[in-house]
Amino acid sequence: MSVPTQLHPAAPVDEVDADAGPGALAEFERRFAGIAVIVVLLLAWEAAARWLIPAVKPSLAVLIPPPSEVLHAAITMARSGELLTHVVASSQRVLIAWALVVVTAVPLGIAMGWSTRFNRYVDPLIELLRPIPPLAWIPISILWFGIGITQNLFIIMIGVFFPVLLNTIHGVRGIEPVLIRAARNLGAPPRKLLTRVVLMGALPAIFNGIRIGLGVAWMVLVAAELVAATSGLGYMIQDARNFLRTDIIFMGMFMIGFMGILMDVVLRFLARPLLSWHHGSGDL
Repeated sequence: MSVPTQLHPAAPVDEVDADAGPGALAEFERRFAGIAVIVVLLLAWEAAARWLIPAVKPSLAVLIPPPSEVLHAAITMARSGELLTHVVASSQRVLIAWALVVVTAVPLGIAMGWSTRFNRYVDPLIELLRPIPPLAWIPISILWFGIGITQNLFIIMIGVFFPVLLNTIHGVRGIEPVLIRAARNLGAPPRKLLTRVVLMGALPAIFNGIRIGLGVAWMVLVAAELVAATSGLGYMIQDARNFLRTDIIFMGMFMIGFMGILMDVVLRFLARPLLSWHHGSGDL
């Protein structure tokens, strides 16, 4: 009688439940669990803003509008075209600054990760500038560029630059040395070694940095628009604050989140063909 030499551990309880549970319930949970949580929170917010807060502390009622009023403000501004104007202005700034960072930080990160000598010269400057928050650059950037798109792009680029750069460096340094030695032994010239081995091997880490940078771009953009813009979602929020239009403030915040999610979904969709070889590409 043979004795098995390897025991296979049982699957985790939650995995078993997910696979063995009722098909319809499992499918519903997979597709709509997150949406259901959002709907429940919105309903609770609506009830609290309409009845609970006015009854407990009426002075807060104007500061916390119900979601229905936020939706009404969004519809009104969408019909007038004002919302689209602000969304387009912010999206243009984000995409331009983000693209400029990608074409500068990625090559720099590859060079720093690949060449120890080059990294020795550049790394001290990077480490000096990296801890400075993007918002600290706003006063001097206004003096340099004035109020407008150039100043906004400058602030966004500073916020996006370091996540993209550091992830690129990490990706290049994380390539298995055996792959590089194998390519060299097979006679790969330096150019092909860099493009076919180094760049492709670092691509997942580079993509992670690009995704993080895109999210950071929206956070930094709004801060820049609050003080140095005449259009955009950040400007719209600041203008609404001056008139105590909290419904527009919340609407602007939700639009920022929605645009961030939308751009991330599009970016992941476009990246799938490039990362189809990677074992984690199914999560994109």
